Amino acid sequence: MRIVCISDTHGLHNRMEQEIPDGDILLHAGDITRDGEIEDLPSVNYFFENLPHRHKIFIPGNHDWIFERDPATARAEVPAATCLIDSGIEIGGLKIWGSPWQPNFHNWAFNLPRGEALARVWNLIPEGTDIVITHGPPADILDQCADGKKEGCKDLAARIQRISPRLHLFGHIHEAYGHKKIGKTLFLNASICNLAYRPINRPFVINLPESPLDSWTLSP
Repeated sequence: MRIVCISDTHGLHNRMEQEIPDGDILLHAGDITRDGEIEDLPSVNYFFENLPHRHKIFIPGNHDWIFERDPATARAEVPAATCLIDSGIEIGGLKIWGSPWQPNFHNWAFNLPRGEALARVWNLIPEGTDIVITHGPPADILDQCADGKKEGCKDLAARIQRISPRLHLFGHIHEAYGHKKIGKTLFLNASICNLAYRPINRPFVINLPESPLDSWTLSP
C-alpha cells in the first residue's frame, strides 16, 4: 500500500511544480483553498476527481472558511473525496482520524484558544489510531515560523505522545516543511506551498509492506 501526503495547496493544485505520485490513499491536511469560498470548491472536486488514488481523504484548514460556516454544503460540493472533521475512517485496516483545529492564528477559520478548548478536541482522537491528520503541528515539531516563533500546540503534542500513531500528518506552517521520526511516530509537515505561496514542495510517499507496520518507509 502507498500513501501520498500533501497539504496547503491553497487553490494552486493545478500549478504544483511536482507531480502527485500515484498511490492507494491520498491524504490532504488542509488549506485546500486560498479564501475558502463556495466558488472555490468545484475546482477542488475536479482536482480530486482526476487523481488515480482509490481513496482520497482531506481535512479543512484555517483558509477553508466554508467548511466551518456550512460543512454540509461544503462536503456536498466535493463528493470526489472524504472530508474528516473530528471524525475517522478505516481503510485496509488503517484507522485514520482527521481534525482541522489549531491554536488561534490571525482570526482565520477553525481557531480555538490554547488550553482546555483544544485539549477537548484532541481527546476525541481514539486510542489505537494509526494515522492522525491535523492542520496545525504539535508543539516543537516542524512548527517554527520564519520569524522564529513556534505555533505548535502543546496539548496536541501530549495527545500524540499518548496514543503513538504511526503517522501524524499536518501542514499550516509552510516554512517548516519536512519530516521527523520520534519513537514509532513519523511526523510530516507536507505543505506544498512555501512561505511565498509558491507550490514547489514535493509530496511525501509512504510505502507500507503487508507487515509489520513498523517497516513503513518514506519517500520524499
